Amino acid sequence: MTLIARQPDPVTGEPTPTAQRFREVVDHARLAEELGFDGFGVGERHERPFLSSAPAVWLSHLAALTTEIRLFTTVATLALVDPVRAFEDYATLDHLSDGRLELMIGKGNGSAQRDLFAVTEDDQWARNAESFEVFSRLWADNRISADTRFRPALRDVEVWPEPLQRPLRIWHGSATSTASVELAVAHGDPIFSANVTHRVEPYAALVRHYREQWAAAGRDPAHAAVGAGTAGLLVAPRSQDAVAAFAPAFAHYLAAHRQSGVVPAFATLDEFVTDSSALIGSPQQVIDKLHRYHEQLGHSVVHVPAEPGAVDPAAHRESMALFASDVVPRLGDLPDPPWGWGSPDAQLSATHPKEVALS
Repeated sequence: MTLIARQPDPVTGEPTPTAQRFREVVDHARLAEELGFDGFGVGERHERPFLSSAPAVWLSHLAALTTEIRLFTTVATLALVDPVRAFEDYATLDHLSDGRLELMIGKGNGSAQRDLFAVTEDDQWARNAESFEVFSRLWADNRISADTRFRPALRDVEVWPEPLQRPLRIWHGSATSTASVELAVAHGDPIFSANVTHRVEPYAALVRHYREQWAAAGRDPAHAAVGAGTAGLLVAPRSQDAVAAFAPAFAHYLAAHRQSGVVPAFATLDEFVTDSSALIGSPQQVIDKLHRYHEQLGHSVVHVPAEPGAVDPAAHRESMALFASDVVPRLGDLPDPPWGWGSPDAQLSATHPKEVALS
């Protein structure tokens, strides 16, 4: 996945032209499909330094350039946008991608984008819940009425086009907020833990809360599903080569924290390699870390950074290929999601009771 950050070139210090960044994202999406990854995600951010303000446009373009890979929003910020407009965009994308859309929603991070859309810190979670309710109702039936606080009420309106996938799988992305988890439980949806900034403990606590609430709601624990992020990726045949190749990216990480005045969670490269969720090392070391994190999170989907960032692009491509060839085939003991993989449209009725149908 990518948020399409526009950052200075790590060698020259010059800003990367937007057109070049866009070409790089397209190249990495194609590479992900070529290597056999299940999905490619584009996030939604409306502030510097990110260029991912239009994920539906992005994923529609990638849908035309790929054939197999599923297309994720990572995340779609429903708290910031009108849910009717979001439904129109993503229902259209669902058709253009031949049902490869996989939606991940969240309130979004960053005060600048919140201010841009006149969303307050006090009302952001209520907006997220209301937008999701309207969006999910439209996805189930594109003719609805709804009393709403944050947009004009809907009175027997029809919204087009009808989506291709019914139901659509919707993940709820979160870092440490129980509000996202509880919304996911209420709708019988999976969650995706950010699992990037800190050590695993706060993310594991949120996942435990999700599973506890899922069971308390009377849902089958076997149908709870969790995804998790990673803070970086660099796989090399020798661990010391992987660490050395990642060193410039860690220096960039420290510099960004110094510039923002935030104390980094990991003070040294060794600490970052050992204790963060980043997958840095030999294939066996990466496999061991994935298992170690799975013991805490029980996740069945993991995302890795699709782009090199401050890592040498050639090293990142080699790393992605090695991850696909030497790591993924040896993770057979870790479970797939409870629905298998692919579109829920054809599978869900056979694999899930009606009460846990995904929104």
